[in-house]
Amino acid sequence: MGEITIVSTPYDDVFRTLLNDCRELVIPVINELFWTKYSGNEKIVFSQDVHFLNRQDGNEDKEITDTSFTILGDETKKYHLECQSSTDSSMLVRFFEYDTQIALDTGEIDGDVLTVTFPHSALLYLRHTSATSDKLKIRMVAPGGSVEYDILVMKSQEYTIDEIFEKKLLFLIPFYIFVHEKYFQEYENDAAKLSTMLAEYEEIKNRLEAMANREEICEYTKCTINDMTNKTAWHLAKNYETVRKGVKDIMGGKVLEYEAKTILNRGREEGRLAGRAEGREEGRLAGRAEGREEGRLEGKEVGRLEGKILTVRIFQAANKNPEFTCNQIAEEVGCSAQEVDDTLKMFGL
Repeated sequence: MGEITIVSTPYDDVFRTLLNDCRELVIPVINELFWTKYSGNEKIVFSQDVHFLNRQDGNEDKEITDTSFTILGDETKKYHLECQSSTDSSMLVRFFEYDTQIALDTGEIDGDVLTVTFPHSALLYLRHTSATSDKLKIRMVAPGGSVEYDILVMKSQEYTIDEIFEKKLLFLIPFYIFVHEKYFQEYENDAAKLSTMLAEYEEIKNRLEAMANREEICEYTKCTINDMTNKTAWHLAKNYETVRKGVKDIMGGKVLEYEAKTILNRGREEGRLAGRAEGREEGRLAGRAEGREEGRLEGKEVGRLEGKILTVRIFQAANKNPEFTCNQIAEEVGCSAQEVDDTLKMFGL
C-alpha cells in the first residue's frame, strides 16, 4: 500500500461536526436542494465516511467524504454531501470516486448481475463567482450506452439571515462569515462598518436563543452552532484580529460556558423527572424488570449528553488557557485529570 493521505480542512471539520452532532439540521438542507418534503422526524443513518480509493499507480489513498447517509422516510434514499470552500476543477473526479465507492458499498449481486445504486449528490460551496454553475454533471459512457446524473449545488453566500431562519437552514450559520470575507480589511480600519457586521451576529445569536426558548432547537444544538460559527470565523479571519475578536465576543467565550452548564443541568433535571415518571408507569404496567431496563437506557442517554458537554468544556478551557496543565484544566471544568488527558489526546493536543 502506498502513502496514505487524509483530506481535511477546518471548514470540513465544522461541516462534519454539524452533521454528526446536530443531525436534524441536515434535513432542511436536503429539502432545499432536492425539493423534498421531509418533516424532520425521519431517521438518518450514516455510512462509513472513510474509503480507500485505488489509484492508477497501484497505490491507495485514504479519503474522507463529507459525508454519505441514508434517510429513512416514506421511501429510503441515499445522499452524499460535500463542502468546498472554493470552486475546484477536481471536484467532479472526487465526486465520481466517492459516489462509485458509496454505490459499491451497498451493491447487490444476483446471479451474473451486479446492481449498484448511486446516491443523490450535492455540493455546498462556501464561496462562488458569477461563473459558478447551479449543478455539476457526471456522464458515463459504456459499451451498452451512456448514463448521466446531476450533482446539485448550494451556494451559502446567496442566503440572507432572514432566508436562513425562514427556511430553517441553520446548518449555514457557521459559514455566514464568508459573506463578509471581502470586506475584512475595511472592517479592520472602520469601526462603523465593523459594528454593522457584528450587529448581524447579534441578530443571529438572539434568533437562535429565541428558537431555543420555544424549544424549536435544543440547547446543545444552539451551543454547537455558536461554537462552530466562532471556529469558522477564527480560521477565515486569521489575519484580521478585530474581526475575529468581534465575532468571538458575541458567539463564543463565557456565553458558551454558561450554555454548557445550562445543558448539563437541564439534562440532569429532565433525566430525573423522566426517570421517576416513566419508572413509576413502567413499574405499574410491566413490573420492576422493565422499569430497571428503562432506567439503564435513560442513564446511557444522559451519560452520552454529559460526555459531549464535558468534551466541549475541556476543549474550550484548553484553547483559552494553553499554558494550563491537565490538573489545572480539570479543576476549572470539574472533572478528573485523566479525563482531560484523554480528551486532549483525542484532539491531538
